[in-house]
Amino acid sequence: MSQLNISGIWNDLLRGGETIRWVGFGLAGCALVSAGVVLIWRIFRRKISPEEVERLRREAINARGKIGDGEIVDVDGSVITYSYSVGGVEYMVAQDASSIERLLPSDRMLIVGSASVRYDPKNPPNSIVVSETWSGLRPRAAR
Repeated sequence: MSQLNISGIWNDLLRGGETIRWVGFGLAGCALVSAGVVLIWRIFRRKISPEEVERLRREAINARGKIGDGEIVDVDGSVITYSYSVGGVEYMVAQDASSIERLLPSDRMLIVGSASVRYDPKNPPNSIVVSETWSGLRPRAAR
């Protein structure tokens, strides 16, 4: 059996400057193809609309959020302003519910008052009071 002499093969490759040049061309070609693929992906990827980003945020909070007590202080059209406390820190935030307006009562003032708030335990200001699959609203009876 003949033994493969690795160092001899390596020396043969290094002796020919032409081989090193072709290896460099190959690496440059791979880099160009990779850059082209990334560029094409960035151009043709699906752009996510702001409404979809908000829906995904509500879905994520609904999936892993904690529930606490809060109070809805104002409703202006489809914007719900509410406050709640987590770990002794008071938060006052607003949720734009325009994309899920059909889930809100026609008389918006009926939801002013106590409510359940679902918030992200790692980022408490990231919260919701209503989503497609969950509602912390506690509407009062109409008078």
